[in-house]
Amino acid sequence: MKKRPVFELLINRLREPRRFIQTLIGPRQVGKTTLATQVAADLGISSRYVSADLAPLQDVSWLQQQWEVAREQAKRQGKALLIIDEVQKIPHWSTMVKFLWDQDTQSGTDLKLLMLGSSPWLMQKGLSESLAGRFEVIPITHWSFAEMNKIFGWSLQRYLYFGGYPGAAPLADEKDSARWASYINDAIIEATISKDILLMTQVNKPVLLRRLFELGCRYSGQMLSYNKMLGELQDAGNATTLAHYVELLAAAGLLTGLQKYANQTVRRKGSSPKFAVYNTALLTAQAGKSFDQARADPVFWGRLTESAVGAHLLNGLRGTQIELCYWREGDKEVDFVLTYGDKCVAIEVKSSLAPVRRTGMDAFAAHYHPSRLLLVGSEGIDLETFLTTPPSSWLD
Repeated sequence: MKKRPVFELLINRLREPRRFIQTLIGPRQVGKTTLATQVAADLGISSRYVSADLAPLQDVSWLQQQWEVAREQAKRQGKALLIIDEVQKIPHWSTMVKFLWDQDTQSGTDLKLLMLGSSPWLMQKGLSESLAGRFEVIPITHWSFAEMNKIFGWSLQRYLYFGGYPGAAPLADEKDSARWASYINDAIIEATISKDILLMTQVNKPVLLRRLFELGCRYSGQMLSYNKMLGELQDAGNATTLAHYVELLAAAGLLTGLQKYANQTVRRKGSSPKFAVYNTALLTAQAGKSFDQARADPVFWGRLTESAVGAHLLNGLRGTQIELCYWREGDKEVDFVLTYGDKCVAIEVKSSLAPVRRTGMDAFAAHYHPSRLLLVGSEGIDLETFLTTPPSSWLD
């Protein structure tokens, strides 16, 4: 598989004098392991790859044993690279990593460390508590249209429907997508929920979390109040529980709830969220529509188009301080709002297949005076151009 743009960044950091632990954090099936093995092959030094994916069978003693093997490689050959996959599944991993890393720092052993993780909340907790000042994080996101087009030759319509999972690309059949949908549902969605969320954090209502994810995919691109969610889910939960579960799904790179744009942060956090998937494959794999059926449904394709724009923004803004929101007052809405400092960009998405709807651009502009107003799609910036442009560039 060809290399992603982040490959050169990682290579350059690992070629620097040993200063920081490099950490790749991102959802399942986006190529973290492939990227790490490509880096190991091109770095030109001895390397060792280990995985802690069998969490119940591994502990800190296993971690120490693997480290010792890599340490001996570094001593014999002058330097070496240790890659630890799914490190957050080892209890108390960060304390042991700090101990071993500091030992090598004091002894002058040039053992470089690359850690991979798919549970951001556990990774960040360990990094901030034990490894402060010793690490750098590189977010690994879902594949963009530009990457899927370059590496797999996908058209825009194919990308909108099948999304950006490279491992699922060989199964993407426009005439029969059943096998592809099963792979997305079983190998990605269920594996993420059961192994990266339920296994690694306390969830009192796992059935509710799964149903919330399904609901969020069904309403991707739409604002939904917590009261309406509770009604749809028919569960005796509460808004606080749902908000927490949305945060867990977002951290796992599945689904998030965008907050309403407002001058006051308190008002923003108390607003009804607008669901947005991180990858359109998550939406279509559960929709029960074939590629041709999806194309023939203007409402569904319009929602898919807006979800693709949202996913592009969500993934492209990872690791930045740019905030992504939506805005709505009454029946007037702006699909997406980017903010950074005193800069504000309003984005409206219009699919040529979607029915005409009333937007809130004029009302938003009159009230908030954004620096830019962007129309994406029909009569505006063509969708392909937008999906191949870094989101941060619209704030320049």
